[in-house]
Amino acid sequence: MTDLFQRLMNMDKRWLYLLVGLAAVIPILLPLNLPVNVAQSVQDLYDRVESLPAGSIVLVSFDYGPSTGPENDPMADTFIRHCLARDLKVICIALYPLGGVTEGLEELRRAVGPIDPPNGVLESSSFPGKFYGKDFVYLGYKDGGQATMRQMGENVHTVFPQEYFQAPVTQYELSNQVQGYGDVTFVMSLATGIIGEWWANLVNAQYGTPVAVGCTAVSAPKYFAYYKAGQMFALLPGLKGAAEYEYLVEQQHPRIAEATAADVYNAGKGWDVQSIVYSIITLFIIIGNVGFLVERRQQLRR
Repeated sequence: MTDLFQRLMNMDKRWLYLLVGLAAVIPILLPLNLPVNVAQSVQDLYDRVESLPAGSIVLVSFDYGPSTGPENDPMADTFIRHCLARDLKVICIALYPLGGVTEGLEELRRAVGPIDPPNGVLESSSFPGKFYGKDFVYLGYKDGGQATMRQMGENVHTVFPQEYFQAPVTQYELSNQVQGYGDVTFVMSLATGIIGEWWANLVNAQYGTPVAVGCTAVSAPKYFAYYKAGQMFALLPGLKGAAEYEYLVEQQHPRIAEATAADVYNAGKGWDVQSIVYSIITLFIIIGNVGFLVERRQQLRR
């Protein structure tokens, strides 16, 4: 046993890197579909979407950038698909610069298909009969953070006079209909950092608009404080929360399950990778500590 620990302690660390690399790649190519236990904060979001009557409007804010895409992207994809499958209407904005440059339109297109409004391609290929401007619309990015949120409470059209493709917001049925927070059922913030907090302590606190947040794992502890206080009715905490939500939606909506399975990367695959890699790292931490104690005991005996 002592010799075994000694060999492991002296193992070329490149073997460990190779093992972690394989653990990161194999589940993406061959999904393991590891089980998930659904947290109540995730169940709350699923239940709210399922309970809303057809035609209800939901505001989605892309408040993150590419650096947290592996956690936030699957949340966005599943949430937009879930809303459209339930015949809800989705109006998207971005309050984070890179969210407006890349994530917003990219994830909307991933969920609905390759729309191109300037060239007349308005219908969703993933949800036939759903159209840009009528069932979903993207208004783009606006700077200002809390000031922008507050101004949206007075008049959305003042903040976003044009949608992402530079058409007047009044040109489309959905964006023309939403003029303030009173016209949306709730806000879903897909957030990195502090912007999700602003939706809770400003929009929910001052306007009474229900808020849900999908955040990164590192931000989850502080966001749970808002959830426990009732300032957020739901919370997707990191990749784990995304995988739990994806699982719930797939069980009820087979068409979404097919679309998710076709994605190169989704929350389920990411959760497989994260679970295996963390397990490997934990195992080697234990081996390293046990090996150190064994070696130290041998030295004391000498």
